Amino acid sequence: MADTLATPDVLVRVDAETGEGPVIDARSGLLAWVDIPRGTLYQTDRSTGETTVRRYPTMLGAVAPRMRNGWAAAVKEGFAYLGDTDGGVSGLDISDPVLPEPDRRMNDAKCDARGRMWAGSTTMTFVPGSGQLHCWDGAGPSRVVRTGMRLPNGIGWSPDGRYMYVVDTFQSIIQRTAFDLDDGEVGEFEPFYSTPEGEIPDGLCVDSDGCLWLAMWGGFEVRRLSPAGQLIQTLPMPVPQPSSCALDDAGTLYVTSAREGLNEAALAAYPESGSVFAVAVGATPVPVAPFAH
Repeated sequence: MADTLATPDVLVRVDAETGEGPVIDARSGLLAWVDIPRGTLYQTDRSTGETTVRRYPTMLGAVAPRMRNGWAAAVKEGFAYLGDTDGGVSGLDISDPVLPEPDRRMNDAKCDARGRMWAGSTTMTFVPGSGQLHCWDGAGPSRVVRTGMRLPNGIGWSPDGRYMYVVDTFQSIIQRTAFDLDDGEVGEFEPFYSTPEGEIPDGLCVDSDGCLWLAMWGGFEVRRLSPAGQLIQTLPMPVPQPSSCALDDAGTLYVTSAREGLNEAALAAYPESGSVFAVAVGATPVPVAPFAH
């Protein structure tokens, strides 16, 4: 039986429609995360919860800090650079408009240890087989690495960089592939962890022991999976839709959440939906690299 961890505390009380993509910005120490449909980038002081807000005129699937100022981002139209000015609407440079179709968008994204951004794209209605996995290094156009998915979601790598993990949310599965870090190439994808129909795996992060922390949308919990794909711990959440998570070097897990699709009764019962939570779990992260370009 899996161990049960303590319930997290609210770090940022906010009404995010779909909070997602938490990442520690090594440049500032802040926790960055997004509200996908509202095109909002939040940056949170992890010690105080103080949060700044920047809005962009597009959907934001996820962001990654750059080596310089600003951000790389997976956006509705493809891949972009974001400016980093204070207040209001900040600069948006769509550098790789690989998704011109109005019914498509990018979803979750993360950088590998060489600073390439990997992101999943999908349709607005999550048509089976329409999801794709993309890779962008900023030096040229992105490339499609895998097709035939439905909702590509949480992405991560093993501590040694030999394996890549990708969630296909509405297929209720995490898949794993061999990964060539030098070339950014993947092998054949194989099942790593499956959930019963009706359970919805979402975003994830990987810790230094090679375990995966998986947010369960609609499941009121985050699950910790062993490197062999076995459930070893559960983290109860006070909201129904935890969406993704990130670890810091002090062993704190940060969990985003969403209000999307909840009716008035559910929002009244779980008013902290859309907030960001924090809990000490004693696990440290596989470092997430900044975007290299």
